[in-house]
Amino acid sequence: MSIDDKLEGITPVPLWEVGAILGEGVLWDAPNRRVWFVDIKGRRLHRCAHDGADRRSWDAPGQVSFIVPASDGSMVCSLEDGMYRFDDATGEFHPLAKVEADDTGNRFNDGYVDAAGRLWFGSMDDGESAPTGALYRYDGRHVARMDDGYIITNGPAASPDGRTLYHTDTLGKKVYAFDLAADGALANKRLFVELNEGGGHPDGMAVDADGCVWIATFGGWRIDRYDAGGNKVGEVRFPCSNITKLAFGGGDLRTAYVTTARKGLSEEKLAQQPLAGALFTFRAETPGLPQHVLRIEE
Repeated sequence: MSIDDKLEGITPVPLWEVGAILGEGVLWDAPNRRVWFVDIKGRRLHRCAHDGADRRSWDAPGQVSFIVPASDGSMVCSLEDGMYRFDDATGEFHPLAKVEADDTGNRFNDGYVDAAGRLWFGSMDDGESAPTGALYRYDGRHVARMDDGYIITNGPAASPDGRTLYHTDTLGKKVYAFDLAADGALANKRLFVELNEGGGHPDGMAVDADGCVWIATFGGWRIDRYDAGGNKVGEVRFPCSNITKLAFGGGDLRTAYVTTARKGLSEEKLAQQPLAGALFTFRAETPGLPQHVLRIEE
């Protein structure tokens, strides 16, 4: 597969210059044509319409790292001690499932719902130095620890056929692939890609309808696109360095929404990157995959 010249012509544009400290967890809410995302270090939830209008923000009682839709009509997000239902009418957070509640040195990071309605999410060392992070699966009733030994976890995402799960070791600059069974079991962990060129660390990701994996790079000024064999086939460059996550949305799933971060940038670098922390958008030739709903079983 050759490098896609069409990606070189893409110029991401800021949709909301929100100035997030650590923007993450961007989500396309198709039924309502809205975009959700979080600011982990700013402890805020954000939402806007597909075109950036109708902006709303809520303060969170802790570091909120992702938000996903649930089958009971609620939105589910993470705080430091587990998962919560979020009520956008009242701004309240209601406990759903405790995870690592006693591990005060960890927090959660990225999350993803697969086609079977299972939530995959990772924990990480908040100090970004100890390998205390793990990959979890939540099936709507039970939380299962599926892999561990990570300092910073990121980017769970699955292939279009649902048989491969991708997961990121950010500080190791590696993205792994697992065989994903119909019952949610993981096997055959293997290296998918290692980012040794271009700078930056692999962060959040999304998979498109062709099975290509789009990986945001923190500190790399870009999103890389890889085919299912792990070959880089293109990249999208940004006017700021810390690219954290993307989601495909719009009526045709060809509009990408991308979060970025101001975290770790000096005053001098922030002056050079005035759009750092903004929510960006661009159009892609290949559509993404639909956003799935977390299956909640009471």
